[in-house]
Amino acid sequence: MGSFFCIESCVEIPVNRLPLFLLCLIAVCRASAEADRPNIIYLMMDEWGYFESSHMQHPELQTPHIDQFAAEGMRFTRAYAGAPVCGPTRCTLLTGLHTGHTSMRANNGYAPIRADEPTLASLLKQQGYATGGFGKWGIGGRGTSGVPERHGFDTFFGYYDQVHAHTYYPQYLIRNSKEVALPGNDSKTFYDGQTHAQTAIFEESLAFIRANSNRPFFCYLPWTPPHGLWGIDEDDPSWQLFKDKPWTAGQRTDRDARVYAAFLHMVDRQLGEILALLKKSGIDDNTLIFLCGDNGGQDYFKTPKRPHGFFAPNLNPVTGERFRAGKGSLYEGGLRIPFLVRWPGKVAAGSVTDHLTYFPDVMPTLAELTGADCPPTDGLSILPILRGQPSQATHEFLYWEYGTQTAVRWKQWKLYRKKPSAVWELYDLSQDLQEMKSVADQHPQTVRQLAELAKSSHTPIRPGEIFDRTLIEKDRRQAPHQRKQK
Repeated sequence: MGSFFCIESCVEIPVNRLPLFLLCLIAVCRASAEADRPNIIYLMMDEWGYFESSHMQHPELQTPHIDQFAAEGMRFTRAYAGAPVCGPTRCTLLTGLHTGHTSMRANNGYAPIRADEPTLASLLKQQGYATGGFGKWGIGGRGTSGVPERHGFDTFFGYYDQVHAHTYYPQYLIRNSKEVALPGNDSKTFYDGQTHAQTAIFEESLAFIRANSNRPFFCYLPWTPPHGLWGIDEDDPSWQLFKDKPWTAGQRTDRDARVYAAFLHMVDRQLGEILALLKKSGIDDNTLIFLCGDNGGQDYFKTPKRPHGFFAPNLNPVTGERFRAGKGSLYEGGLRIPFLVRWPGKVAAGSVTDHLTYFPDVMPTLAELTGADCPPTDGLSILPILRGQPSQATHEFLYWEYGTQTAVRWKQWKLYRKKPSAVWELYDLSQDLQEMKSVADQHPQTVRQLAELAKSSHTPIRPGEIFDRTLIEKDRRQAPHQRKQK
């Protein structure tokens, strides 16, 4: 049953012989300590667009659990990804650094962070959290310095390399750098097999939550859907909902568009199962959940009648305004993301904020929440605004770089340059959310000021290390279009 150490008498007293009031005091202290360390779930959907949910008035996509999640939590209207593509955006989220300071800035699928870098998982592990990740890692392939089990994760199950994640029917997934076979997956196409990877990843996610429901846990869920390529089990209930939709997206993409819609519904359904598990386990009120996209949406399945993409992820269905461009771009369409936070009794239900935030803010937020020592970051804690407190600090500016592109956001201004030899573009987002007309010529001083911020924000990259390229190549060949390279 345990014991209690009495400091004054220097003796250890069995718990069953303690006075009742002391037992109550111990119970209260333990409950208080647990409340100071809430469970944390971070669910990030790959390429989930800003308007791709029914609570954002999308006319065709069905996301009832996400809609309920938004009604029970806080929605950020001005949340930005850390980068416009998969790998770099995950790096900013997990390290708290913007892309001018990160150790990996490429999107080749396997580029690693350095071995000595702290992450969200290592920060929380030091605070006594069980740490698990399930999905697409993206910041260090097998055989590199960036593997998750070296960066604070007790377990990580899924894809390490993003190219590996290009199929939902790989022959294996990875757990802590070891291969885990998926039965019946030996097809040479993207679309067929007996074991769907997202199903396996989801089941492992639930198992981790169940196994750690009696202690603080950090469950990181960088799930691949709705990103393609799009393969789904024929008997999946979400596919049954959409498979006969009379949609025409052109040629073979008719099916892909239906699977895309089914994927969003499938992840929505799985979110609902997680919430049900939290309630059944009695830990819902002590669980903070983040739900977001990883970067801006992509205009998949365009048709002449749907030039913004079949599901128009960056197009406001109410106003007709569109965030410019999409994934891969540092215009708004590549960076604006859905970002929702739910914590019953702590985050006001149905609240909406226009506070400006981006991925580097997550690490200082979780450090403040759990009392951890936060490593140097480019972020600011958003815990005050989550708690409804008036003390929320604001960013002086936000910074991004990707490839040859550079962007700075300061107040209502957005500075953008496509490449070093191009001229700077300047947009007043309070008047021109669609970034249609550059006003750089009218505001030369603002351009100079923000260009200086951009220059000072960039540092030379110090990359991680690759130890075994054969493991990288093996995992990449799991994508069918890579298998011919054997």
